[in-house]
Amino acid sequence: MDVTATPPPPTDEASLRTFGYRQELHRSMGRYASFAAGFSFISVLTTVFQFFAIGYSFGGAAFFWTWPVVLAGQLLVALCFAELAARYPISGSIYQWSTRLSTPAFGWFAGWIMILGQIVVIAAAALALQVVLPSIWPGFQLVGGDPAPTTATGAANAAILGLILLALTTAVNVIDNRVLARVNSIGVTTEIIGAVLIIVLLFTHAENGPGVTFSTGGQGGAIGALLVGSFTAAYVLIGFDSAGELSEETRNPRRVAPRTILTALTAAGLLGGLIIFAGLLAAPSLTDGRLATEGLSYVLTSSLGDWVGKLLLADVVVAIAVATMAIQTAATRMLFSMARDGVVPFSGALSRVSPRTGMPAGPALVTGAFAAAILLLNFASPEAFLAIGTTCIVLLYLAYAMVTGPLLVQRLRGAWRGGAPAGTAEDGTPLFSMGRWGLPVNALAFCYGLAMTVNLAWPRAEVYAPITGHWFFQWFTLLFLAAVIALGLLYRRLRLAGVAGGRLPVANTGQA
Repeated sequence: MDVTATPPPPTDEASLRTFGYRQELHRSMGRYASFAAGFSFISVLTTVFQFFAIGYSFGGAAFFWTWPVVLAGQLLVALCFAELAARYPISGSIYQWSTRLSTPAFGWFAGWIMILGQIVVIAAAALALQVVLPSIWPGFQLVGGDPAPTTATGAANAAILGLILLALTTAVNVIDNRVLARVNSIGVTTEIIGAVLIIVLLFTHAENGPGVTFSTGGQGGAIGALLVGSFTAAYVLIGFDSAGELSEETRNPRRVAPRTILTALTAAGLLGGLIIFAGLLAAPSLTDGRLATEGLSYVLTSSLGDWVGKLLLADVVVAIAVATMAIQTAATRMLFSMARDGVVPFSGALSRVSPRTGMPAGPALVTGAFAAAILLLNFASPEAFLAIGTTCIVLLYLAYAMVTGPLLVQRLRGAWRGGAPAGTAEDGTPLFSMGRWGLPVNALAFCYGLAMTVNLAWPRAEVYAPITGHWFFQWFTLLFLAAVIALGLLYRRLRLAGVAGGRLPVANTGQA
């Protein structure tokens, strides 16, 4: 009789060691906390309220139809990420995945672009307070004047409110892993409840029929207007990869992260689409210009009454705060992951994790400081608001393509085995796999990502410099991207020279 005992499955910590890393972050997050990480980064209340006016001003009510198109494209990307999250449950997901699918140099650039994109997203999310707080109480307009984010006073006030919020989110990202997860989960629950209430109440106060969504009424030709109108959905439906970003803090991440990546995007996509649709139906007027300037805040306070509208807007404020915190957490883990491999400046300090809190405090302080510096652009010009928002989306879409692209190459070479036996973990646990659908889904995801990146980065003067026509803001996204690549090349050249001279350690390329 065979009495040989079946060896126990490896622990999450042992699985992490197979990639060459030891457990330093505290592994305390369950499935809901993992879902909350992705959902709070997307944060439909934050981003829909922040960018609804832009979508409507260019695409009219018909910009609603760009939502399902972008959602479908992002779901293709999310399916690819779900496969990768099951096989590489490591912090710094975009950087780690791209490195393992391509080369350390290519993966480094993916991580470099992603971390800068995340830092810009932190700043953009913090600016969203300006869209909501002055509508709740005029006293939140600290500098006086017009509260609209596109005016000088509104832009300056947005920067002040954003700086206050960044101080709070940075503190939470330093305190303790369990506190962070608890705040995030409570915030996401509050946001979901608020989103459902907004949808139900707006539907019960509908003043327009569904046919209104076929009216363009925006700026320019129909196709061009809808391409710009898609910016709203493109900005909202990002960050679902954050569930993979926190894999080293999640229990059983090979099973949990793929599911929460997909559920976070699906839930956010459904709620966000319904909010936009309900907002258009409940709008008191589609022609008085207020939808294109005040957005959904105007719909809530006008349709639901001042008291109810402001109460729901307070829930949006909570969502903005939690979203900013979650985005900073994702950026912190990305920077920590790259620092742990020794591939960023001051890696020693940035890779240090507190044994007591389980938090990498250095990256949290750095991401908070750089995001605050970006907020200061708002003092220079109100046009910085849209430039900052669009730049961060372009960087993230490009970083996503730097994962789906190499993954597609692996599939075409036959080197990526999405199903069994590669579709099982060390303990035989089945991993998420698209099977034979992997190649067409991956190809469409990559093509969609490149097309949307070009659409977002296209230097349209009427979009990026509508007030002054200043060339700097019109070309801001492309200039910023060029600067990012140039700085990356310069750093890598200097670093390689340091390695050759024996002054710097050789990085862990993640091929363990």
